[in-house]
Amino acid sequence: MADFTSGFWNIYITALTLLGIIGCGLLLWSQSTGKARPETPGKIDTTGHVWDENLTELNTPMPRWWMWLFYITIVFALLYLFLYPGLGSYAGKLGWKSSTEYQEELVKADAQYGPLFNKYLKQDLKVVAADPQAHAIGERLFLTYCSQCHGSDAHGNRGIPNLTDKDWLYGGEPETIEATLLGGRNGIMPSMAAALGSEKDVDNVAHYALSLSGGPADPIKAANGKEKFGACAACHGADGHGNQAMGAPNLSDKIWLYGGNVETITEGIRNGRNNVMPAFKDFLGEAKVHVLAAYVWSLSNDTAVVAK
Repeated sequence: MADFTSGFWNIYITALTLLGIIGCGLLLWSQSTGKARPETPGKIDTTGHVWDENLTELNTPMPRWWMWLFYITIVFALLYLFLYPGLGSYAGKLGWKSSTEYQEELVKADAQYGPLFNKYLKQDLKVVAADPQAHAIGERLFLTYCSQCHGSDAHGNRGIPNLTDKDWLYGGEPETIEATLLGGRNGIMPSMAAALGSEKDVDNVAHYALSLSGGPADPIKAANGKEKFGACAACHGADGHGNQAMGAPNLSDKIWLYGGNVETITEGIRNGRNNVMPAFKDFLGEAKVHVLAAYVWSLSNDTAVVAK
């Protein structure tokens, strides 16, 4: 409710909730007694609905125990809304908040598991990666916070890197991975359409970029694109091997983040790309990120060598 800037929504939700509950009570009361016709006083008549010639629906009241059970639920709803938040911006008599309960759970978990994470924080990342218990913890952290993008197998998806190979945009050293997790990344590929001059030049450069990795590029277009590739060399290098300091990918291997066909490469050159890797420092804390970074590094490295 704090997001609403108008008091109207507070009144609207409160009124709608209370009217709904009161309406249920009135409907229950109106249906709790039988209705007899004047010509048959004291007798419960039928509703007039007949099926299969002789199946009739009697106009009888609900069982008393069932009726009172419904009344109890209505009283419970009103009592609940008095004690807990549910009526617009009313916080409830008890002042309960889900955020407060969440913070209490975090404090409890930190008291229980904090010493373990702090122990790993003091260790080298490669040593942590070789620890079976730390590996299991890192795996659970990865499945909880990273698998939504990178997949449970860490193989990534279109526009999301595969973490199990040794192709790293910013570098695959444990410390670099940890820095990425702590501070996040924002990889921007600017639109090069204006810099290249024409759509034809964009197409030619796309073919040249594809040819660097041995892809099925048009040799004539690739040759023409090489002359214009200088506009891209500032980030990707004159040989197209990329620049990890800038997060510029290597164009000479066969690993493509968005796809390795001419159409996809052309789209990237024309429109640019903007990828965001969120920062986890404030959310998870340095100790948990340390264990998570060790696990991510282990996905593309042999931890058995470190253990020896």
